[in-house]
Amino acid sequence: MGEPNQLKDEGNTYFQSGEIDKAIESYTNAIKLCKDKKLSAIIYRNRSACYLKKENYTNAACDASKAVDVDAADLKALFRRCQALEKLGKLDMAFKDVQRCATLEPKNKTFLETLRRLGAEIQAKLKTSFSTDSRVQNMFDILMDEEQEKDKTEKAANNLIVLAREDAGAERIFENNGVPLLIKMIESAKPEMILASIRTLSGMCTGHKARAMAIMQLFSIDQMCSIMSVDNEEIALATCNLFQCINDSLTGSDKRIYGKEEAMVLDANKDLKTILLALLEMVGSKKVSGHGRDQALNLLTKNVPRKEKKEQDHTKTLFTIDHGLKKILKVCGQIPDLPNQLPLTENTQLIASVLLTKLYDDLKCDPERNNFRDVCDEYIKSKFDPKDMDRNIHAINVISGLLQGPFDVGNAMVGRQGVMEMMVAMCGSEREVDQLVAVEALIHAASKMSRASFIITNGVSLLKDIYKKTKNEKIKIRALVGLCKLGSAGGDDYSMRQFAEGSTEKLAKQCRKWLCNPQIDTRTRKWAIEGLAYLTNDADVKDDFVEDEQAMKAMFELAKSKDKTILYAVACTLVNCTNSYDKKDIIPELVQLAKFSKQHVPESHPKDKKDFIEKRIKKLLKAGVTSALTVMVKADSSVLTDQTKELLSRVFLALSQDVKDRGIIVAHGGGKALIPLALEGTNPGKVKACHALAKIASVSNPAIAFPGERVYEVVRPLVTLLGTDKDGMENYEALKGLTNLAGFSEKLRVKIVKEKALPEIENYMFEDHEQIRRAATECMCNLVSCKEVQERYMQDGNDKLKLLVLLCGEDDEFLQIAAAGAIAMLTGAQKKLCTKMTSTQWLEILQRLCLQDNPQIQHRGLVIVYNMLESDDPELTKKLMECEFLEILSVIGKAADNPKRQQAIDVARMCLVKGMDLGLIKPFTS
Repeated sequence: MGEPNQLKDEGNTYFQSGEIDKAIESYTNAIKLCKDKKLSAIIYRNRSACYLKKENYTNAACDASKAVDVDAADLKALFRRCQALEKLGKLDMAFKDVQRCATLEPKNKTFLETLRRLGAEIQAKLKTSFSTDSRVQNMFDILMDEEQEKDKTEKAANNLIVLAREDAGAERIFENNGVPLLIKMIESAKPEMILASIRTLSGMCTGHKARAMAIMQLFSIDQMCSIMSVDNEEIALATCNLFQCINDSLTGSDKRIYGKEEAMVLDANKDLKTILLALLEMVGSKKVSGHGRDQALNLLTKNVPRKEKKEQDHTKTLFTIDHGLKKILKVCGQIPDLPNQLPLTENTQLIASVLLTKLYDDLKCDPERNNFRDVCDEYIKSKFDPKDMDRNIHAINVISGLLQGPFDVGNAMVGRQGVMEMMVAMCGSEREVDQLVAVEALIHAASKMSRASFIITNGVSLLKDIYKKTKNEKIKIRALVGLCKLGSAGGDDYSMRQFAEGSTEKLAKQCRKWLCNPQIDTRTRKWAIEGLAYLTNDADVKDDFVEDEQAMKAMFELAKSKDKTILYAVACTLVNCTNSYDKKDIIPELVQLAKFSKQHVPESHPKDKKDFIEKRIKKLLKAGVTSALTVMVKADSSVLTDQTKELLSRVFLALSQDVKDRGIIVAHGGGKALIPLALEGTNPGKVKACHALAKIASVSNPAIAFPGERVYEVVRPLVTLLGTDKDGMENYEALKGLTNLAGFSEKLRVKIVKEKALPEIENYMFEDHEQIRRAATECMCNLVSCKEVQERYMQDGNDKLKLLVLLCGEDDEFLQIAAAGAIAMLTGAQKKLCTKMTSTQWLEILQRLCLQDNPQIQHRGLVIVYNMLESDDPELTKKLMECEFLEILSVIGKAADNPKRQQAIDVARMCLVKGMDLGLIKPFTS
């Protein structure tokens, strides 16, 4: 062992004289020869000091660690490792080592100073690493690194999107030169990078006019349009959302006060007009993909027509008609089967028709409407050419688009000289595409019974002829739909059948056959549903359809497909099958009067009675109608019109009539799907959706029916049903739904109060109708644990509590349970209310509650008595015990233990003990 010791001492001498390299050499040789662990540890510790001098911190830390492994309390080795780790940037590890040193030698000033300094550095580093600026920079570094792992890149992109949705995060991204970096990511042409960038920009533009305008300067409208034009549905949709965020910010959703900068961000009209022109240019451009065109049309539909007719300014509509109506008509006239057509999706032409309807409806006066018609007329005339059949069918297809859109305009175009003759000639053409376009135009022209008279007279024979002669399935099915449409002109009036007995069933059978044939393309199969939408006015057809489970499932699968043009036809078919359309009550006296005056009296089909309807609903639910409806509601497109939403709301309401079926609806996502239907659409549609929501909310666990934050969105629709303009059943169901929600969580109770539902609920507690009065009281019983409600009862000058006392005196046991429960909770929470509940009959009513046979009522009554004894009001407690309550409490308290009445017995005994404590009852002594 002498040699390693000698080499160690030699190393020490070299170290003291400053010859570090020679010292390292000596220590290294000593380590090679040394067999003693303790001596090796000392040599490693000494060599660690050499490496620290040489600034070789990795080796210094390594040697110090070897020394610590032998002796964990080696202060020199620990501190040298701490110094090395600090230099390597591993502050947390260095901090642990010096903390250990300070523990072993608490008075060592060097250790304490190092501990304090490292602690401060770690805090500063943490603050920096978690600061928004640092997070933003880190994310951009990851996203711009081409060699970075895919998982890390995706995580960074998602984090950036989330950060941009917060105002502070959006501002940091903007200030840290984020927009140019995002544009650079877009230019990378990687779809996931483009998506992340566009979504981040959307977050930055939301609700901030100044930032939105600045981003538009850096990322031009032309660049946005070119991104939205790509053939990628997700990117087109994300860019559409970016345009919408910019539009919302520029048109006034940004409520910030900018002070001196106000003038700089105030005038956005020029930018809005530029966006409008750019979108109109996209509508008619061949360079734009079908998805991009859909989104451009959707943006126009959403932002051009007025939201409310009360608004005076409709200049955007007039501007769009002047600069873009012909471009929209061009889209309507496209025939996908011909060459050199605009790129379209299955939904494009119908979205264009919806936009035309919205624009036409937004016009204020006849001169404006005449101008609209003149532009359409001029465009169609310019396309008619005897020598060019492609131009002719384009013109006829434009008329089809108008017939699906502003029908009055389309109807006027059909009536123009030569148009009907052209359609008839095209029906006899040898080209398949000519026949398809002509037959579709005939179908759309036969829209309403009053307006279909010309087509009924001239079109039935023509369509029958085409149906019999053609061997082409695509044309055959369209001709059949035309016949279906004309055959259903009488609606559900059994006495107004257009065709002979059994004909509609045969037509429907053929439609179902085509619908179930997967070899026929989707575009053709959807016409079979179109036919059923008309034929299901006949109850025989409805019954046959719901018996054919394969046909129902085929229709539901089509409803879930990307082709959203089918939504309205599916919704119509389901409304017919569930009989959820509005039906006027038939008054017998008026029927007799009509018969006497030889007027037409509508007749109901025998299979449209209640029991038949219920059977059909059960079969639709079994076939999976709810999942199809939820997918239809999610359609993010203008094709999901307010009218279609109303139809879907009607179907949901019909499906939810039976309590047993509501679980199936919830299980397939029906509860979530009803929320958007209750908030948007026509007024009747919203009311129906709210009513269906109320039915589900009244019996379902809110956490399951409306998971997450959605449950708070349910409150407002239910509160809207409490208005006096709604019928009694809607009021009742809404109260039941709110009762269930109020019993679920404090947050929901607060939400109900914030939606100003309390005055309405209190009004219904006075209602003559027994069930409504009971439902309102039960709802209030669940709400009174909320502090805001208690404060309302405590306000001076109101008799709200006395009303509850009087309700306790009613004969309805359920009403008594609810009212007594509310009083028990109120008096338990607020002692002041014990005095406030006293009225002329309160003692008598309270005694009745305590003597009730129903254990629930008795328990609540006794809890009220106990709360009054706890009220700190000597006069009130004395008054209680001076009447018959002592006898009542004694009888109940002395009763033998009984599981059914134990709660009441226990409370009675508590009351007696409290009475003794207060000195109101003196114990019996012999």
